[in-house]
Amino acid sequence: MSTLTKPRLWERFFWPVLAAALLFAVWHYSVVWTGTKVFPSPQNVRNGMAELFRKHVLWADIGDSLRRVAIGYLSAVIVGIPLGLSLGWFPAANQVVNPLLQFLRPISPIAWIPVAIIFFGIGDPAAVFLVFLGAFFPIVVACASSVSNVPMLYRSAGRNFGLSNIQILTRVVFPASLPQILVGLRIALGIAWLVIVAGEMIAVDSGLGYLVIDSRNSGKRYDLVVAAMLLIGVIGLVLDISFRKLEKIKSVRWGFRNAA
Repeated sequence: MSTLTKPRLWERFFWPVLAAALLFAVWHYSVVWTGTKVFPSPQNVRNGMAELFRKHVLWADIGDSLRRVAIGYLSAVIVGIPLGLSLGWFPAANQVVNPLLQFLRPISPIAWIPVAIIFFGIGDPAAVFLVFLGAFFPIVVACASSVSNVPMLYRSAGRNFGLSNIQILTRVVFPASLPQILVGLRIALGIAWLVIVAGEMIAVDSGLGYLVIDSRNSGKRYDLVVAAMLLIGVIGLVLDISFRKLEKIKSVRWGFRNAA
């Protein structure tokens, strides 16, 4: 990439900070100009967030949300990656299973909330199940697609070196498809974080999603509602940035260069 198109280090921080500052300025002056007593100003939200920290409830809610996402997401990774690799490796099996996957995949995990409550009741298992559903299908589809897109030349080269099918899959095909798999994992993590917030509004009594709906119902504390929304966005951004760092590791980038 040329130096004309690649942003310099200071630009990568300056422009996002400037955009955020402009957004907060528009938010502040919109509240002032409209004179609304319902929607909070940035100062009200800051005070509300400070109140949550003083009451020592915010860290517990953040921890509960992250814990549920971690359990559901890792479960989806453990089940989804082997299944996706198998479907990509065996086209005949993919032809059988793929229609079912494409039938279930468009169903929003939010639509599964009543079913999750019937199966698991109100509590962590229902929320974890929703996260699992939200992350499972993107992971399977990404793995199957990435494996099937690896050039046949890679497999032929592995066989010429005397590798077994399992060795070709684990030592050649999987590393070559890893960059695309990581993209699928990053997308799945974003969906998982979105799903847990929605699920916590209904299926559990703690977490950031519950904080949003509880603040709305208990005295219409919209300052706390917006504070929780901002925290949800910040945590989602941190999770996404962390995964982007993984994509830049040299050991997982060779698949892009060689498959090009």
